[in-house]
Amino acid sequence: MVSGRDIRLNRITKKGKMVCIPMDHGITNGPIKGLENTHDMIYQCENSGLTAVIINKGIIKSLPKTTSVGLITHLSASTSLSPYPNKKVLIGNVADAIRLGSDAVSVHINIGAKEEPEMLEILGMVSDECNEWNIPLLAMMYPRGENIKNPYDPEIVAHVTRIGAEAGADIVKSVYTGDLDSFRSVVKRCPVPIVIAGGPKSKTDADILEMCSNAIEAGAQGVTFGRNIFQHDNPSSLVKALYEIIIDKKKYSEVMKNFGQRKRKK
Repeated sequence: MVSGRDIRLNRITKKGKMVCIPMDHGITNGPIKGLENTHDMIYQCENSGLTAVIINKGIIKSLPKTTSVGLITHLSASTSLSPYPNKKVLIGNVADAIRLGSDAVSVHINIGAKEEPEMLEILGMVSDECNEWNIPLLAMMYPRGENIKNPYDPEIVAHVTRIGAEAGADIVKSVYTGDLDSFRSVVKRCPVPIVIAGGPKSKTDADILEMCSNAIEAGAQGVTFGRNIFQHDNPSSLVKALYEIIIDKKKYSEVMKNFGQRKRKK
């Protein structure tokens, strides 16, 4: 029997896989390059294989027209202007997200920060609300804070992703450990699907696509790449290439070759 959660998960994925652009940066960093107009970026990429976007509630409220991509409303925030930038607080709730037409919600938790206890409380509370409303929860679980010496340490990443799963998330987003074998171990020890973050803007397209390919081979469900897509000179072309790796299951070498040809034709 299909549940409401299953239906909503199907709206933010395709064939159980995810190609997602997080665009919640406007609260954290302001109108940065690529997100001067978030609506335009959504519409630019929506027909290139994008399965979902992560956006703040105000962006959904101000959409000039509907979109075909799944909508994940981000419920937590902090700003780079704050003396406590790692402390994420709630700025919305699940019921309001549903009223806005959201297919899922997300929260950001920094494990290892001194504010970790308050953020874990938020994660548990939102997880309970999601269970009540039968809506998927994506937990952004980052090793980030005073107690984290190496945020890419596989054991640290495994612990952080496991926290998200144990607290009730349906999908966990976290960092890629840097190599296939160590990340395969992370995925194996997490009982819910993992999607990887893109991190800082990569230097080359090859770096982006290779990281995606390796993560998928290791068992990741997909990617949630922000700056590496919306600050790219051809975002829709990159989304299409990621779709081919994640959902069409094409080899990195084939996709990279075709991606180069598409870029030259631009």
